Amino acid sequence: MTHDGTGLLTIGALARATGLSVRTIRYWSDEGALPPVARSAGGYRLYDAASVARLELVRTLRELGLGLDDVRRVLTGETTVAQVAAAHVTALDARIRSLKVTRAVLSTVARRGSTAEETTLMNRLARLSAAERARILDDFMTEIFEGLDTADPDIRSRLRFAAADLPDDPTPEQVDAWVELVELIQDPEFRTTMRRMIEFNAADRGPDVPSGSSLWFMSRLIRTAGDALREGVEPGTPRAAAVLRELIGDADPAAVLKRLAAVADPRLNRYRELSAVVNGVERPSAHAEEFGWVVAALEARAAG
Repeated sequence: MTHDGTGLLTIGALARATGLSVRTIRYWSDEGALPPVARSAGGYRLYDAASVARLELVRTLRELGLGLDDVRRVLTGETTVAQVAAAHVTALDARIRSLKVTRAVLSTVARRGSTAEETTLMNRLARLSAAERARILDDFMTEIFEGLDTADPDIRSRLRFAAADLPDDPTPEQVDAWVELVELIQDPEFRTTMRRMIEFNAADRGPDVPSGSSLWFMSRLIRTAGDALREGVEPGTPRAAAVLRELIGDADPAAVLKRLAAVADPRLNRYRELSAVVNGVERPSAHAEEFGWVVAALEARAAG
């Protein structure tokens, strides 16, 4: 229905032409997405044929999930539909990831029969934003490495990888592991243990020591102790002393014991296990027998 033969449409006629409610059109018009082209003598809004096409575009954009601010920007030429759509794809991807995490949390709660308190904690941690999860990791890394510029860079890289974020589609087991991992890296005592390990490493390194040498030493220690165990070398024997001399040279056995205590801390091994689950890789060995042999040999040498 036109108004007074002008060819302009009243809001009611526009509603009938598009199948939209008068209330919806009035709201979009009030928000600036569909401004009237004129007003009647009585102050009523009037629209033309172009308004019909504009209204159909507004409806399409709204059905795609765009807010009215984005709709206005498209209609005024500030941005394009493609650009806005790309931004919404990113937002939807983030929402989908969040929903997958929520699903994994609910699956874990259902499987474990979690208490209300535990469920609340798991949900709070698992639903942290990506920025909040990154901040927790950054705080952890800053505290344990701050001021220790000579620490092996390879250790820093491995620890950052180990404290991984949740994958996009986590399993209930990964949610469990990630929640425990976050609690662990926020524990002041664990941070102190990790800091002590980094301090030991930094004290041993000069400016020309190549990256990765610390991990090379630990690999050598595990291999050497494993050989001694297979050959039946008993700690405290002359043969064990020779193995130690080859391994640590003239270093003070008591000092080496302190450093091994930091590296062999059960919580550090738990950190590695949880990280492996979150990252979806094979769980590492704690090499408890190898470390135990070296500790026993060092204690025997220190006592002697």
